[in-house]
Amino acid sequence: MRRIIWQLVIALGGLLLVLGLLLGQTPDPEATSVQPVRGGSYAEGLVGRSIRLNPLLDRGNQVDRDIDRLLYGALVRFNSFGDPVPELAESFAVSADATLYNFTIREDAVWHDGVPVTADDVIYTFSKFTEEDFPAPEDLKQLWREVEVVKLDDKNIQFQLPERFAPFMDYMAVGLLPDHLLRGVDAAALIDHPFNLEPVGSGPFRFEGFQIDSRGEVTGVSLTAFEDYALGQPFLERVEFRFFADAEAALQGFRDGEVDGIGRVPQEILEAVLAQPDLDLYSVRSPSTAIVFINTQHSDKSYLGEREFRQALMMSVDRERMIGELLGGQGLVASGPILPGNWAYAPNLEPLPFDVASAEQLLADLGWEVPAGIPRGSADYVRINGESRLSIQLAHPDDPLYTQVASMLQSSWEGIGISVELISLPASALLSDMLTPRKFEAVLTELDASQVADPDPYSFWHDSLIETGQNYSGFADRNISIWLEQARVTPNRDRRQELYRDFQFRFRNEAPALLLYHPIFTYAISSDVQGASVGPVYDPSDRFANIKDWFLLVRRTFSGTEGT
Repeated sequence: MRRIIWQLVIALGGLLLVLGLLLGQTPDPEATSVQPVRGGSYAEGLVGRSIRLNPLLDRGNQVDRDIDRLLYGALVRFNSFGDPVPELAESFAVSADATLYNFTIREDAVWHDGVPVTADDVIYTFSKFTEEDFPAPEDLKQLWREVEVVKLDDKNIQFQLPERFAPFMDYMAVGLLPDHLLRGVDAAALIDHPFNLEPVGSGPFRFEGFQIDSRGEVTGVSLTAFEDYALGQPFLERVEFRFFADAEAALQGFRDGEVDGIGRVPQEILEAVLAQPDLDLYSVRSPSTAIVFINTQHSDKSYLGEREFRQALMMSVDRERMIGELLGGQGLVASGPILPGNWAYAPNLEPLPFDVASAEQLLADLGWEVPAGIPRGSADYVRINGESRLSIQLAHPDDPLYTQVASMLQSSWEGIGISVELISLPASALLSDMLTPRKFEAVLTELDASQVADPDPYSFWHDSLIETGQNYSGFADRNISIWLEQARVTPNRDRRQELYRDFQFRFRNEAPALLLYHPIFTYAISSDVQGASVGPVYDPSDRFANIKDWFLLVRRTFSGTEGT
């Protein structure tokens, strides 16, 4: 049966179906009991190549991140709601003032070579973040230089913070490295260390070897189930990753029987994948947002700082149409600055509506009028206020999708009487030449929240970061800044949720930036594979969060007899 699975709603639908079956049927004396058993191999196609299999060095390579998710265990991981759940940690506790974080490592947590996981491994791993040569953002290294990591005993460790910082748990979801194999290896030496090509982790699968073709090129990686994994041995006996040049080649690999799944299904192959009767698609919200930063502090165009003007920009854009036409339906309209599905998301927050008439009225109320006799749709259909013409300069990445999004924004804004000039630049130039120096009017870009489960939006919207931080819009709102400050130092989840709820509603009304949509992340798995389940992801590798429960083989019991 061909399926496309939307994990945001499947649980409720499945529950209703089961209840219906229970209420509508009588017990069958010949009923079959099915239980998964260990065995079988799963191969997945990834676009790209592996560089180094090290969880501290995989930030820029999704292929490595996907493989590392299976190789390495972390103290904690985050579920689809953004809540921390133990993995190698048996338990954790946070002090009342949120400055002490204690972790107890599972007694049965061991490395793939059989050596127990200890506090020394935790200390070694996190000590790398403090080293000058470690390739990480400076603010991350500075944070770790202020944290004291204390070994209480072999299985207990404490992180001591200089002040309250509620999002700190977010930094714990890091794959651990083995101190007994890397002791004395500093950050500079770790980058090209042989360990990265012969990794030893503590995750559900262990490294078996690279797949190499006749030309000596690496074409994939083979992993085998780790029988002593702390959370239980996986049902799958093997997992293999095969590397492909592009998504079309990965799909052909499935058709040729080389792989059983495709790690990411982009829009260009979606229809072809849907036509495969033996592939199931899983679609979830990606951890990113298409956004337009508005320079509210612009010295020449004061109207960019007016809330009603920004609301008019937002309300003139048909985001449902944008998602349908440009993303093939693979997106969700963004309503606020916290990702849907996260524990802090305000579920009753409605996005500003698509309402052209109201957008035009907002501009008219601000004094911007269309000159008499100018027909809508003509090149001269531009609002004026005295001697000023209403215009905006929109910079955007030069890739095909964002070029199309920018063109649709231009059409929408010109439709309400705003002259729009488009500027196409490489994504890196948008950051270095426009956003960072604040030399822009409006910038279309992607706000990437991958690898970050905690909803803390302080960095982008607090008023202390207007000049030198990431508050590129220059948005100054004391209420929002106070709420974000309090949420950062409040360990109580309910109170943080209240603060973020207030923040989201005020943000929606003030519209300091235009939130367009959240892309959908879709991947495909053979319908023979059972047990796969995923909610909203914070990294594409989160699709493997429950891989130990995936299975291919089952044992069936028929009226007291068993069969496989």
